[in-house]
Amino acid sequence: MFKNKEYVLTVVREKSFTSASQKLFVSQPSLSASIKRIEERIGAPIFNRSSSPVSLTEVGVKYVEYANLIEQKEKEFRTFLSDNLNLFSGKVRIGGSSLFSSFILPELIAKFNKKYPQIKFRIFEDNTKNLLNKLETGEVDVILDNAEVKDGNILSTPYMQESLLLAVPKKFAINEKLKSERLTAEDIKDNKHLLLEKGTSLSNFSNLPFVLLNSENDSGKRAETLLKKNNVEYSVLFHLDQQLSAYNVCCAGLALTFIADTLIKKTSSSSDVYYYKIKDRIASRNICFFHKTNRYLSHATQSFIDFSVNLTDKK
Repeated sequence: MFKNKEYVLTVVREKSFTSASQKLFVSQPSLSASIKRIEERIGAPIFNRSSSPVSLTEVGVKYVEYANLIEQKEKEFRTFLSDNLNLFSGKVRIGGSSLFSSFILPELIAKFNKKYPQIKFRIFEDNTKNLLNKLETGEVDVILDNAEVKDGNILSTPYMQESLLLAVPKKFAINEKLKSERLTAEDIKDNKHLLLEKGTSLSNFSNLPFVLLNSENDSGKRAETLLKKNNVEYSVLFHLDQQLSAYNVCCAGLALTFIADTLIKKTSSSSDVYYYKIKDRIASRNICFFHKTNRYLSHATQSFIDFSVNLTDKK
């Protein structure tokens, strides 16, 4: 019944018989005939051919649901076989934000490949919401993220801790008032902020412009919570998707923003910004590897997670 299911799934994903036939390297009449035979076997049409783009019938929706499940299990079994035939071969599909994909994962992968050069990697760069969707659909095996994920089917493995800081352009007058509390990028890289007993009160920054991450982003949620908790009156210049983008706006002198110390430590930080410690549990969080508990995790992927965590433990 599910023989040649890839024809149906490709039409669904491409939203067109023409595009699907090109992707499958078969003629469109041949593709249509193959799907017609599947429909004859199940005794009902899968597609509404009169609509544009092509749409699924009620039976078609259910067929695709089960076909996707079977496809996923076939992939898992191939991975399982590969693991058992050759322990350290195969590939790891990992997702991360622009910060993690640019400044953390390449370094980890380079060190891991020195030990296991035959394992191949593919990095997916996206925001947290899209990465979690990719994890759910099986497009990625694991993601590295700083979000707080509450899903019983997702397992988290802590990689490292990070702290949120308030970044303020140097040209803002408030920096002179708080001269004794401000920190430089070098201070952050030397972890001096972690040694401070007290943080700077956010109430000092009322009536100043901020650039915040969208509320779907963990940093965005925490930033808004911190501002409201401290009764800060503020205006939002921009809402953005990525920490790097918000940091660049701050470096340009346009607005304040909340960024993680990880970003300062991993990038060429601007000398045009001062940083302030926030003494609040909300400003501390874990960066974790996330993967599905109900899906087979290859030895290669698990080994990469273990290797990365052990590297951090040794620092």
